[in-house]
Amino acid sequence: MFSLLYGFVEFVLRREEFRILFVGLDKSGKTNAVERLKTLLTDSLGLEPPRIVPTVGLNVGRMEAFGSNLVLWDLGGAAGLRSIWDKYYSDSHAVVFVVDASNRGRLEEAKAAFDRVMGARDLGGAPVLVLANKQDAEGAAGLTEVAEALGLAGGGGPAGGAPCIVQPASAHTGLGLAEGLKWLVDAVKKSPRRRLVTRAAS
Repeated sequence: MFSLLYGFVEFVLRREEFRILFVGLDKSGKTNAVERLKTLLTDSLGLEPPRIVPTVGLNVGRMEAFGSNLVLWDLGGAAGLRSIWDKYYSDSHAVVFVVDASNRGRLEEAKAAFDRVMGARDLGGAPVLVLANKQDAEGAAGLTEVAEALGLAGGGGPAGGAPCIVQPASAHTGLGLAEGLKWLVDAVKKSPRRRLVTRAAS
């Protein structure tokens, strides 16, 4: 009887796991954002920027936050590495697309990459958080400019009407990161994709 009760309590208290995909161009600050989130939301200190090297392949971060177990998949953003992104789409509950808002010269390239991600059938219905990163840099593009550059202004958004917001952020100072991730986790919990991805992985 005790074992049955213990098993029931363990089941009720078990945190659901969500896999969140971090993508974006190289040097946009994806790994910095993941490491800063570790510092902000856990008892562990994430790596400081001087110790972070460009991602080649995949970095994995894990944390308990907002009532869930989160697995953060941070993928390399160099042109030659973007072809691996689609191998992670079907197993991801949500997407964080990171934009270097301080580099207007690459916003068009960022839009092309964003459009390819948003057009992927295997990501259908996945909530999307766009981090307009590096807001601490002087003259960085703001929320409206980044939204317009990605085609998200005026009601634009991912195909299929998946939830999507643009969040001003700074991986350097932590601005907007926790707030953005909380919105994303809440969006996943309300999304049909929550059940579809979990069922496919089981």
